[in-house]
Order: sequence, then C-alpha cells, then structure tokens
Amino acid sequence: MRKHPVRVYPSKEKLDRKDQLAWKMAEICVDKTPIKADVIDMVINRIIDNASVAIAAANRRPVASARAMALAHPRAGGATVFGMPNDQTFSCEWASWANGTAVRELDYHDTFLAADYSHPGDNIPPILAVAQQKNKNGQELLRGIVAGYELHVNLVKAICLHEFKKDHIAHLCPASAGGIGALLDLPVETIFQSIQQAVHVSFTTRQSRKGEISSWKAFAPAHSSKLAVEAVDRIMRGEGAPSPIYEGEDSVIAYMLSGKNGRYEVPLPEHGEEKRAILETYTKEHSAEYQSQALIDLAFRMGKQIKNFDDVKEIVIHTSHHTHYVIGTGAGDPQKMDPKASRETLDHSIMYIFAVALQDGTWHHVNSYSPERAQRADTVRLWHKIRTLEDPKWTEAYHAMDPDKKQFGGRVEILMNDGSKIVDELGVANAHPAGAKPFQRADYIRKFDTLTEGIITKDERNRFISLCERLPELTANEVKLLNVQIPIDKLTNNKRDEKGIF
Repeated sequence: MRKHPVRVYPSKEKLDRKDQLAWKMAEICVDKTPIKADVIDMVINRIIDNASVAIAAANRRPVASARAMALAHPRAGGATVFGMPNDQTFSCEWASWANGTAVRELDYHDTFLAADYSHPGDNIPPILAVAQQKNKNGQELLRGIVAGYELHVNLVKAICLHEFKKDHIAHLCPASAGGIGALLDLPVETIFQSIQQAVHVSFTTRQSRKGEISSWKAFAPAHSSKLAVEAVDRIMRGEGAPSPIYEGEDSVIAYMLSGKNGRYEVPLPEHGEEKRAILETYTKEHSAEYQSQALIDLAFRMGKQIKNFDDVKEIVIHTSHHTHYVIGTGAGDPQKMDPKASRETLDHSIMYIFAVALQDGTWHHVNSYSPERAQRADTVRLWHKIRTLEDPKWTEAYHAMDPDKKQFGGRVEILMNDGSKIVDELGVANAHPAGAKPFQRADYIRKFDTLTEGIITKDERNRFISLCERLPELTANEVKLLNVQIPIDKLTNNKRDEKGIF
C-alpha cells in the first residue's frame, strides 16, 4: 500500500489532475489485478448477508415505502427489487433506493470502523442494480463490488467525517460511483469525474444519527446509492464535475472538513496490488450498532452472575471515545434513555442495549426492540443505572491501524448494592475475524435462514444461496436473478400506488 497525501491547494497553485485523490481512486477501479479466492468468498458472504437482513426488514414501513417508490419506475430489462418477483424489473437507480433501504433498515449488516464509520455492504445494492440493468456477468459484478469496498475502506481509514459532524455517506457515495465504474469498465477519466460528482452531492450532516433518529437513517445510504448511479450516468453522457473536489480552494476539505490547512494521508493499493480491503470488514451477529457487538456478548457473560437485577446499584462501561460520544452517555441525548424512543434511537443507545442483553442473555432483531420490551419497568430501572466513560486505552485500540490489534469493546464494572463488584472486559465481538467464533460461510447462511424463516419458501432459499455461491461463473442472465423473492401475498406495498407524487 502507498499513502497518498491530500491537502488544500489555493487556486494559484495548480494541482495536476493525475495527482488528485479522485484520480488515484479512479486508477484503482480500472486496475484488473486478479481477485483471490478468499476475497471472492467474502463477497459471496456479504451478498448473502445483505439479502438476509433485507428480507427480514421487507415489510417494515421505511422499506415498504422505498419499494413503493421504486415500483412507480418500472423498466423492461432493468433491475430487481428485494422481495418482488424476478420477472418485474425497475429503473436501476430506484432499485438501488429500495434495496439500499432494505439492507440498512435493521442496522444488521457489515461494518468497518477506523478514522470514521462505515457500512461497506451499502455499496452492493447500486453496483448490483446497475449490473442487472447493463447485462453484466458475475465476474464483472465481482470486480465492481471489490473496487467499491477498496475505495470505501481506505477513505474511512484516513478521513474522519464525524469530527466535523458530516454523515458517513460522504465516503460511501464516491466508493459506489467508483465500483460502478469498475463494473462497467469505464475509462479513468470517466470514473474520476464520476467520483468527484458523487463527493460533491453527498455531503450531509450527522443530525440523521443524532437526537430523534428517524427512518432517514435507513434511507440515507439508499439516497447515496441513487446519487452514485445518477452521477455516473451524467458523466457517461459527457458532463463534468467540480474539480478538484477534495483539494480545491473551496472544496469539501477546505469548508466541510479540516479546513484550508487540513492534511490527510489516504492508503491506496499500488498498481497491480490485490484489492483486499473487504477482508478487513466484519458483519454483525446482533442487530445493533457495531460498537455494541462486543458489549452485547460481554453482557451475556456477565448477566449469568446476577440473580436479581434490582440488586445492581450502578454499571459503568469504560470504552472508546466514539462509543462514549456516539452511543453512550457522552452523546448527551436524553432520547437514548427514553423508553418510548424509536427503534432507530434504541439501537444507538448502549445503555439500553446492555441492560436488555444483560437481563435476557440473548438478542433478537425484533423482540429486543419492541415497545413492550423497552418499557418494562425492571429494564428501565436497570437501564437508567448505566453510564459510559471514555478510557484512553479503548480509544487507542479503536484507532489501531493493525486490524489484528483494533478493538471496539470495553471494560464493564457492575457495582452491587452490597458493595461487591463484577468486572469483565471484551475487545472484539465473538463473530469478529479476531473473535472467539469468527463468522464463516455456514454462519452467514445460518443468519440468512434465521432471518428469512417463515418469509420465503425452501426452494427460493436454495435457489438464491446456490446462485450466490457460483458468483464468479454467473452469466448476465443469472445475475438478473440474484434477488430473493417473497410470496407476493406476504409482501406489503407490492403494487404501484398513488399515495405520493410518482
């Protein structure tokens, strides 16, 4: 890997386009270095993972709404929409919108945390939708997804968006545009301009994940997907983009990130170097914010030592800066302690999550968030005894550059009314690549089966899994079938309606 320096250049100091970050990113997308078997296997895992969480969320209101919008844009030879029959196709940007919302709704797919946060699996819906509409085969789809992950992960390693209260789709959108460019085998110049256009239109604030968190948390990555598809389309028609988008005098760095004196170093593969960033990402065993995954596993372990939860006087979670300030008491969000808060807020409250996991010893993507569960009196009492503290040790582990040393957990002290203490810690979730039980193909399929049980038929399950596992060999026609169909009578919003504008 090389580190590409990025800074703001005054207009009088010309920066050659080939030295710009967006150009370097585009060069990665046109590099056709062979993809190794372990990377191919992980792409397959993540396609299965995305589908499992999308189908489980298919009838939730935001997903149904997004699907209804997509159904208003039918297109012969277009892209499929999760849950709908494969013989019904829609414009790829709207399929990206519907599928991206479905994948994101439960906050249950893959993650990568470094200088910033990300869900790199959000790149798959737009790249797959474009592949279906443009008649691309499995190898071409694979190349696009791997490129999208590579760009996304390396941007997240280098450039912190959260520090400046910008939402993480600002890294997702250019990664998706680059992945689409790699899929379509576009020239460097076209991908370069597409990435710049994607950056320019995708900077939004983090209010979408602060305070009263609404359904926009699920829609935001889908919006990014749609923007990426449209950006590439515009550039393919001969249009340009604001440039240099990262380094310019009035660029995103100068006015939305670290300012005119800001400097970054973005790690990028050398020409001919394998793209392996997807192997640094990790999925979720539990349906909750990733920084809670290890703490949920820890709560399961610690809860076994408590007979009566009313005997707990106080619980202190010592953890990283990000965990404390984003999902902990450091966020200063009273909603995170509110029993009537939305699911979107509860899955960003480590206080709530730890209390329920401690009591139940299990976690369920629906039941653990139900109003009945959140408002249970004994849970509310326990929940309100929990606070978080930043510990420099855990902040340092969170930011470790070595993937084998990076940790997202914490140390928990449970003080009992009798003065005794229960103390334990866990660095990474059990399902993490460095955890006690790293997720393998069988685990991804088990997760798929658990989340789709009672929703799809056994034949449909077998058809989809078999198709995924043959990804590199798929013809363009088979890529068009890379979708999970739900029996139409089990799917809400399965027909075009007239509720909105479309």
